[in-house]
Amino acid sequence: MINKHFVLLNEADNVFVCCKELRVGESIALEGADTVMTSDITVGHKIARKQIAQGEKIIKYGVSIGSATQDIAFGEHTHMHNMKSDYIASHTRQKRAGEEK
Repeated sequence: MINKHFVLLNEADNVFVCCKELRVGESIALEGADTVMTSDITVGHKIARKQIAQGEKIIKYGVSIGSATQDIAFGEHTHMHNMKSDYIASHTRQKRAGEEK
């Protein structure tokens, strides 16, 4: 555990995983740097442990879980809006026109 808000699952990871919700504007110390949240971070979501370049692999559990679709700053929310799976098609929870639940 890094602090009461984030955990590092594997030393090779380039993301931290949230274990206690933080709100936009809240400040927290991460790896010796004060970091201000630029968005709400809910439990289970990730933030960048370091600057991640577009196309770079996102590492969680010590393995690649996808790639950055844009540059991601240290401490920035890392999720489907700025990364994609390299293994399965991304999904959406919205139903398409004509589909039933």
